[in-house]
Amino acid sequence: MSNDTLTESRSKTTGKSDEHPNLWIERFFSRRCCITFLTGCYSCHWQYREWEKTELGSCCCSWREQFFYVCLVVAFVLSAIFLFVWVETSNEYNGFDWVVYLGAKRWFLWSIFMLSTAGILTAYTSLLLLLSFLLLWERIELYLHTCHKVFIFLVILLCSFLLCVLNRYWRDKWLIAGLSLQIFAPFLHLSLITVMILLSWPLAIGVAHLESEVRIRRYRMAGYEHEVLETCNIFTRLKALQVAAGLPFLIILLCLYLMPLGIYSPCILKKENLGPKPTFFGHRGAPMLAPENTMMSFEKAVEHGASGLETDVYLSYDDVPFLMHDYDLSRTTNIREVLPSAAFNHTATFNWTFLSTLNAGKWFIKYKPFFGMKPLSEADKRRASNQSIPSLAELLELAKNEKKFVIFDLFGPPPKHPFRNTFVRRVVKVILDSNIEQRLILWLPGYDRDYVRVKAPGFQHVGRLRTLEELAKENMTIINVDYKRLFYRGMRQYQAAKIHINMYIVNEPWLFSLAWCYRINSVTTDNIQVLNQLSHPLFFMTPGYYTFIWLFMVIASAVIIGVVFYYHWVKELKKERWLKDATSASAGKVRSLVRSFLCPQPASARQVLLFISALMRAEGGDVESKNLPKGESEIQGASQLPKKPPARAVRSPWTSEVHYESSASRGKNPPGTSHFAQAPNERPVPFKNTVKPLMLTGSFQHTQTPTREPSSETTLSILKEDELGGAFLEDSHAKTDRKTPVSRLL
Repeated sequence: MSNDTLTESRSKTTGKSDEHPNLWIERFFSRRCCITFLTGCYSCHWQYREWEKTELGSCCCSWREQFFYVCLVVAFVLSAIFLFVWVETSNEYNGFDWVVYLGAKRWFLWSIFMLSTAGILTAYTSLLLLLSFLLLWERIELYLHTCHKVFIFLVILLCSFLLCVLNRYWRDKWLIAGLSLQIFAPFLHLSLITVMILLSWPLAIGVAHLESEVRIRRYRMAGYEHEVLETCNIFTRLKALQVAAGLPFLIILLCLYLMPLGIYSPCILKKENLGPKPTFFGHRGAPMLAPENTMMSFEKAVEHGASGLETDVYLSYDDVPFLMHDYDLSRTTNIREVLPSAAFNHTATFNWTFLSTLNAGKWFIKYKPFFGMKPLSEADKRRASNQSIPSLAELLELAKNEKKFVIFDLFGPPPKHPFRNTFVRRVVKVILDSNIEQRLILWLPGYDRDYVRVKAPGFQHVGRLRTLEELAKENMTIINVDYKRLFYRGMRQYQAAKIHINMYIVNEPWLFSLAWCYRINSVTTDNIQVLNQLSHPLFFMTPGYYTFIWLFMVIASAVIIGVVFYYHWVKELKKERWLKDATSASAGKVRSLVRSFLCPQPASARQVLLFISALMRAEGGDVESKNLPKGESEIQGASQLPKKPPARAVRSPWTSEVHYESSASRGKNPPGTSHFAQAPNERPVPFKNTVKPLMLTGSFQHTQTPTREPSSETTLSILKEDELGGAFLEDSHAKTDRKTPVSRLL
């Protein structure tokens, strides 16, 4: 009978309810709600039932459920890897959206959609893992619902597909994850040590609990050699669980303690070795503040401290260089409204007279191409909505007045274009006609360099990721390279050769900080308004400061983890001592009862019952739960009886109160009611115990003995023995029938 059922039945028999419910009932009710919630979320079993706890060291579920649990772990790992990679590639979100636009022909923030999907999948799988851990902690058998099983397989398939696509078409995204570890490694190291400190608490509880279970089982079975042999595999499994839980934890913790010996972070250096802050090239202007490749965008870049302007140049069908990035005009202009039939034609196939009439700013107000853009003021909205496609001459005029460098990509015209073979010469002529200082032009195109050197000897020629010999041969001292490839391709050699390095495209503050610590000269960015506000690199630390933090975390974590394990270890060992003390006291009482039982002296029926109850209690293990302090009465593997309220304690059937109640209620109580009613307030008339004791002479025989009054000393001993056996008599039917050799009790 469960605790709440027993209490309810007693309340019914007395006709009264408990005015002040016991704390253990409240704790049991809260635990029941918790178990119902866990099983409901994990197995969709929302109706509470008495779950049978699995034995320590045994399997928590069937082989089928073990397979799905492994699938759950795989799904969590894949989703976490995909989330990590996608978070670290946030610098490339705009480029990813543009690539998807080329295929879908519709602009959408697909990068944020992918980020949200990865976050949802990771949260879903991690929540299921947490639920399974809590169920295992409660030793409840795992049963994953069919819907969860289907979703787990979908998560595995989707994450595997997305990771394969990234590896096939955007393999350089894996390089970004490696770069992020260079700057985040010291802080990731300190964070992982903190996580290990938090994990040490439940781990210490589990390991100490397993050790206590092993010692308690061995103590109980010390006298039964055959049972020890039969259950030795249980001890092996319990020890294996301790090793499986504790050894990986210690190995990981030791690796974390030694991790700084293998960490290299460019932002851990002395302040005097930190290079100057990189200068900025506005990528298509300031595309987070104004429509890209418009005059408003370039003016915003100048306002926020850009030292150079980066753009893309096409040559129109009527020989006018203009600024545009895409191969068609559908994304950044209103050509779908003006001329839908030619919306996807090549950009260079239109005349400048037509191009200059298109609106190049309304799309920016409508789509907001960058996630996290700050809202524009009303004046900026009106100005942006009226932007048009600028010509190269307009940009050169702005750069000349502001003394800003200009670097651009020059795209050749399509076939059958009238200036397909002479577009470089036309662009050089426009630049020279603008009267801008030639040193401000960073010539990046690789076409007709010899012609450019002759016509414009003042241009600074910029190379790509080439060898030092090739750069020296063409007299180049500036390179413009992708940051993902630069950090893995001889960057130190370029710096040693005094090569000016410009990296593109750097939008995230952590990536800009990495470039700053690596002493990169300049970066091309979309996020100039944020990066220009940084006064020092993020995650910057001196070697001495990092060493101090490292040693402090090692010492502090070792002390905290040691104290946690010691506390729980001592706490569990106290249970073992209480068990030994309680069992020793119980065994002593049993031995005394056995001796009195075997001696040829008269014995009362009360003594016989006490003897039987003591034997059964010594075998059933109830003494431990009575002798443990409050909150510590539950021991693994031991049967636990419900704790009786003092007013409901079972009284000796040989007392006068019980005799009075039974005689007073005879014929009045209906069938099925309890005989243990409360005695009236009036003191009953004293009477003598007329029950004849039993004489034990090898077998039970009824003999007549003189009636005698029980002395006060005898009554006191009986009351003390009631504390040992009284709580057991009521529920002794719930115990096992395992026999205890009498010789063991002597």
